Amino acid sequence: VQLQAYGGGLVQAGGSLRLSCVASGSYFFDYVMGWFRQAPGKEREFVAAIILSGNSGYYGDSVKGRFTIARDNAKNTVYLQMNDLKLDDTAVYYCAAGIHVVGVSLSREYDYWGQGTLVTVSS
Repeated sequence: VQLQAYGGGLVQAGGSLRLSCVASGSYFFDYVMGWFRQAPGKEREFVAAIILSGNSGYYGDSVKGRFTIARDNAKNTVYLQMNDLKLDDTAVYYCAAGIHVVGVSLSREYDYWGQGTLVTVSS
């Protein structure tokens, strides 16, 4: 599986941005899809994850109520809608895919990673 993330950019605080991650290969619906982020000098942080059926999303505490994850299995794509962006949301955002994911917030559980897309939130 290869993952291609895009949609990052520069946005003002309070604004919105939508990230997309397209997966190549088969059996996209078998994978748990996640988004993580890493800011300069900080550890990689769990943002959101979505399970196979796409009915349930899981979120890190810092983004709950502001970010929404969704998936379109027909398009092999997972989205991250980010609203009310804050300066602390500035980071490189990575999408990830895994089959045997038990702890969705644990980066080690994911098998495949995209290259990352930079989100910069300005004041």
